Amino acid sequence: MYVKDYMTAELITITPQTSVTEAQDLLRKHDINRLPVLKNDKLVGLVTKDLINRNLPSNATSLSRNEINYLLEKTTAEDIMATKLFSVNPDTLLDHAATIMSENNLGVLVVLENERLVGVITDKDIFNAFVDISGTREPGTTIVVELDKDREGVIEEIGDALVESDNNLTHMIVYYHLENSIRIVISVNTDRVDNLVQAIEKRGYEVKSVTKKPN
Repeated sequence: MYVKDYMTAELITITPQTSVTEAQDLLRKHDINRLPVLKNDKLVGLVTKDLINRNLPSNATSLSRNEINYLLEKTTAEDIMATKLFSVNPDTLLDHAATIMSENNLGVLVVLENERLVGVITDKDIFNAFVDISGTREPGTTIVVELDKDREGVIEEIGDALVESDNNLTHMIVYYHLENSIRIVISVNTDRVDNLVQAIEKRGYEVKSVTKKPN
């Protein structure tokens, strides 16, 4: 799965000269958290709700409401925007984008193609992708199989168990768990999985859990 499958491509953008007041209004109007800043169609920064809040006068200020509004009108995106941005391209794999976010404590990555802004992808987009990959939104059953160690032919044998029990695989996730042990998360589109569980166990695998997903 690629960044282009989950990124937001239709963006509301501002310029470096956009006032903070106008930026606030755009964020509220479109119910968004971030505004890319473009200069001559080139990305130069990012303004977020958090950045705006950090640049507002504190509650202890002696400024009047009119004085605060005047200050915000005079403060521009260029004055507060983040300029150190992390980027990916539309064909970046989602797991690579997620790694960049995790390692750098980021909530968003800008998506560039030939140095042109084509979208943004957020941590929420990554979460939605994981939900889609795991198949938790779809009806059926999730079966977790655990192996003490990796070995050849595991996926083939799980496939044979599915065929033997006449079940259709919808999703599968394989990952290492606790040193060298392996967990395989299998999703099928039915809640009648007794024959599948038996076919898996017959091949020497431990079924850790069977969970029916809500319809």
